[in-house]
Amino acid sequence: MNRLEEKFAALNAEGKKALIPYITGGDPKPEYTEGLMHALVEAGADMIELGMPFSDPMADGPVIQKACERALAAGASVQGVLDIVASFREKDSTTPVVLMGYLNPIEHMGYETFAAKAKASGVDGVLLVDLPPEEAEEVVPVFKESGIDTIFLVAPTTTRERAAKIAAHASGYLYYVSVKGVTGSATLDVAEVGGKLADLRELTDVPLAVGFGIRDGASAAAVSQVADGVIVGSVLVNCIAELAETPEKIAPALQERIKEMRLAMDA
Repeated sequence: MNRLEEKFAALNAEGKKALIPYITGGDPKPEYTEGLMHALVEAGADMIELGMPFSDPMADGPVIQKACERALAAGASVQGVLDIVASFREKDSTTPVVLMGYLNPIEHMGYETFAAKAKASGVDGVLLVDLPPEEAEEVVPVFKESGIDTIFLVAPTTTRERAAKIAAHASGYLYYVSVKGVTGSATLDVAEVGGKLADLRELTDVPLAVGFGIRDGASAAAVSQVADGVIVGSVLVNCIAELAETPEKIAPALQERIKEMRLAMDA
C-alpha cells in the first residue's frame, strides 16, 4: 500500500473522513510553503494538495489565480515545488502529498522526467486538471511505474459514460467538483452531491473526495457525511493573500480554520 491507500484505510478504520487542504506552492513566497504544510498537518490535515503554480489556471477562480501569480512572481516553479516536497519529507514521511496543476509545465519537462523527480521527492499523487481520459492511456502508466497515483476530476455535468472512463484510470482518489463553476464558487448542495457520489460508487472503489465550495466547519462536516474526503482550498488561499505582508500570521490563521473543520467533521 502507498501513503494514500494507507491513510484512507486508517481513517476508514477509525470511522473518520480525510481532510485535504490545498495551498499553492510558493505562495506568498517559496520559503514559506514547507512550514505551512507542517502547520496544516499539526492542525488536523490528513493529506495535502499542493498546487504547482501556472500562468493560466483555467479551472481556478480569482483567488487561486492570484495565488499562482504571487508564487510565480516570487520565483516558484515546478522544480521548486518538488524541492519543497523533498524538504517536507525530511520531517514528515507519512502524510500523503498530491501535486495539483496543469499539463503544460509537465509536458515541457517530460512526463518520464517529472514522474522520476516526483517519486524521488516523495510525491504520492498527481492531479492534472486538463488531462482528459482520452489522453490518459499514454500518461497514467508513466506515473504508475513510479508508484504515483493519478487523480482525476469529475464534474456535476459529467455523463455516466464519461465518468466510467475517468474512473477506470483513477487511483488514489477521485476528485468530485461539487459545483458548476471554478474554485471559489459559492453554491453547494450537499444532497445533490450525495446523489452524484452514490452514482460514482457504482463505478469505482476508489475513495471519493469533494472540493469546491467548502468554506467552514459546517460545510466540511456536511460533505464528510457523503464523501470519503473533504478538500478545502480557496478559503485557505484567500487567508494567505490577506496576510501575505505579515507571513508570520499565516500558519496560525490556517491552523485555526483547519482545526474548526477537523472538529466539525469528527463531531
